[in-house]
Amino acid sequence: MVDISERLKSLRKEHKLSQKQVSEILGISESGYGYYEQGRNEPSIEMIKKLADRYDVTTDYLLGLSNSPDKDASSTNEDFDSLKEINKLLVKYDIDDMAFFDIEKWKSMTPEQIRELESYFQYLVQKSKELEEEKKK
Repeated sequence: MVDISERLKSLRKEHKLSQKQVSEILGISESGYGYYEQGRNEPSIEMIKKLADRYDVTTDYLLGLSNSPDKDASSTNEDFDSLKEINKLLVKYDIDDMAFFDIEKWKSMTPEQIRELESYFQYLVQKSKELEEEKKK
């Protein structure tokens, strides 16, 4: 059985977060969070829920009761939060760190890069239209 401290450390590193960043997310001191990873203290149920939500894993996975981080596949679409999913993708692919939202980077793009970007946009628009058509069926 995996210890919660091991899971917390592993998930934090997987999501490329510092202990300070996680402590700020949880609203606790950095040392308080550090104690969780060291196994010196155990997080409260409320903290476990926050961590599971932040890392998009089950509480059972955090607690070492399951080796599958995936949430129950039977959850409904009512539970789906598209903005949350997009934010997870931004974190997963380090888009913030790549200066994706830096206007100066956009201004310096070459004509070839603009054409490539346009092809990505075309793909996204086409996929969006396909999804809308599927919803209508």
